[in-house]
Amino acid sequence: MKMRVLGGVLEVSAQGLGCMGMNDFYGDSDEAESIATLHHALDLGINFLDTADMYGPFTNEQLIGSAIKDRRSEVVLATKFGNERNADGSFVGVNGRPEYVRAACDASLQRLGVDSIDLYYQHRVDRNVPIEETFGAMKELVEAGKVRYLGMSEAKGETIRRAHAIHPVTAVQTEWSLWTRDVEENEVLSTVRELGIGFVPYSPLGRGFLTGAITNPEELDASDSRRRGARFLGENLTTNLKLVDRITEIATAKGISPAQLALAWVMVQGEDVVPIPGTRKIHRLEENAAAAEITFTAEELASINAAAPIGATAGDRYADMSNVNI
Repeated sequence: MKMRVLGGVLEVSAQGLGCMGMNDFYGDSDEAESIATLHHALDLGINFLDTADMYGPFTNEQLIGSAIKDRRSEVVLATKFGNERNADGSFVGVNGRPEYVRAACDASLQRLGVDSIDLYYQHRVDRNVPIEETFGAMKELVEAGKVRYLGMSEAKGETIRRAHAIHPVTAVQTEWSLWTRDVEENEVLSTVRELGIGFVPYSPLGRGFLTGAITNPEELDASDSRRRGARFLGENLTTNLKLVDRITEIATAKGISPAQLALAWVMVQGEDVVPIPGTRKIHRLEENAAAAEITFTAEELASINAAAPIGATAGDRYADMSNVNI
């Protein structure tokens, strides 16, 4: 796996691994299989692991900590705070208060079993707390040696600028894929590139939809959040399946899988882009990793962009969009 540099300072594998689905949101999982997948990722040179305290809640960090216990030096570890949940899984809300920042970091360090976090994200911006106060507390974590670099998730351009003025932002994480191209037309992508900040697309496979494997969400596990997602329901599903059909046709002609095409498309958007596709299965991990070697001609890129243009996807990406792009 080739390497890329986020924010001019943090070298990571050109493709990371999103770990959320190993414990939450996508139905039942197998801990042993997840740990085997994590170890195989490291064997393949995928060293950039992404988790958050709210995944589980809390259990995903514990899983990652267990998996990397003897391989910490091989890992660039990213986790997040700000989406506050109770132990029973209920959501409390977005929390960016300085005292919570400090407490959340200490709790994550303990669950992960590490002395420091390589990249610490504010998961969502708290509209009730000035970003200067939140990032001031995050800066203190860097000064204390608990965190190496700072990031943000789902923040708008103005907020990124204000945070960056308090302490350099190394990476911004936002959804970006062939069915979520918002960042190309709002100010987020242009802002991070102006400021020299790395960009980390999550859900580059459209929550698995762009793989072509999901045609009937009712077949998913009853606890799978995608069964209730607007993009997976009714007329939206019908529209979005047509988009996947077009992507699949192009992928087949190129001799690759739809997942590889979708992931490779994100990766060729720039050397400052490091996607974090999620999986808990080794064969999917290997399929995704192979996408890092795929290139496109100008004609192929034009065909892909025509098949999945900005705004082509039907339905909002979250049931509640009030906590993104703040």
